[in-house]
Amino acid sequence: MKITDALRAEHIVFHNLFDHIEKTIPGLKNLHAVQAVTQVLEGVLEDHGTVENDLLLEPLETSLGQIGHLENFHDEHELIDAALRNIKSSRSLKSGKAFLLRAVQLSRQHFDKEERVVFPLIEKQLKAKTLSSLGARWAQQRDVSGTSE
Repeated sequence: MKITDALRAEHIVFHNLFDHIEKTIPGLKNLHAVQAVTQVLEGVLEDHGTVENDLLLEPLETSLGQIGHLENFHDEHELIDAALRNIKSSRSLKSGKAFLLRAVQLSRQHFDKEERVVFPLIEKQLKAKTLSSLGARWAQQRDVSGTSE
């Protein structure tokens, strides 16, 4: 499996999670509930981001920089992180919900850009064998074999 196929599959799961969070936000009754949802979102985004950075973005930094996307991607990550941090420091349910919705919207936009810009660039610049090798590394990191201890 190519790394881009694996990451696209993860993105599908994220888009479903984003949909669920957006539907759930209005019904959250207290700030603690908002922060609990945030912890889940933050954890899975961090894990996904680490895999993408390790397997894709670091090797392609020069290419992304040349087309003007590297700094933009770092800025987008910072905006998402800031929205998540703001939820932790929120003092009201209303502001917590607003920051959570903002974090989801920013994440959705960022994932869409990866799918439209980064993944096609990767598929254009890397050989099929390299894409498959990176896909195997992804599977190993994710323990797709089901042999976790």
